[in-house]
This record gives sequence, C-alpha cells and structure tokens, in this order.
Amino acid sequence: MLDKLSNSTSQSTDYTVPKVEGGAKIKAISPEKQDQPQKQPQTKAQSKEKTEKVIQSMNDFLKASNTHLKFQFHEELKEYYVTLVDDTTNEVVKEIPSKKLLDMYAAMTDYLGLLVDKKV
Repeated sequence: MLDKLSNSTSQSTDYTVPKVEGGAKIKAISPEKQDQPQKQPQTKAQSKEKTEKVIQSMNDFLKASNTHLKFQFHEELKEYYVTLVDDTTNEVVKEIPSKKLLDMYAAMTDYLGLLVDKKV
C-alpha cells in the first residue's frame, strides 16, 4: 500500500516563492527612546473630561441592560467606588469594590492608627 501511495505522489511539488520587494520598512526605535513615555502629562481638566467620556461610553453600552454606572465618594477613605444601578428600580445591582469592604478597610486603618499613634 505504501508503494501505491509513493508511486501516485511521485509528481514534483517544488514551488518557488517570488521575492517581495518594495514593502513598507519598519523604523527601529533606539533603546533610549523605548524607555521614555510617549504621552504628555494630562492636566486635571483633561483627565476629568476623559473620565467623563469613558463613563458616558460605558453608560451607553449598558443601556441595553437597563443599568448605569454611578461613582460615589467614600468619606472616610477619600476614594471613589463604582455602583451599577438598575434604571427601572434604582436598586444597586453591584458595587466595585463593595461598600462593606471599604468600611471594613477604613475601620482597620483607624484601629491600626490608634495602636501606632497612641503613646503609652
């Protein structure tokens, strides 16, 4: 059976690939330039506008599921957290990170601060 296969496929299968010329050349970047950041520092106004634009695009994406994002400020930690709110019932579906976790973290930092700062 191997003889039949080797005899039937004894045709030459040599192909030559033509050389491609005139393609786009890739510019090499020196190692010094690779480590340098390419972006200019953003101001607070640019940063806020960019954040609002991202939030709006996420809310547009979430319209199909009748939900929207809401950013809330945690007073004790002075940090923001995100809540996913249902549009029809105004019920909080998800918190990222959860408010309970943030409250627990704030309580632990307060307790550790009392231990460290308290003089004996």
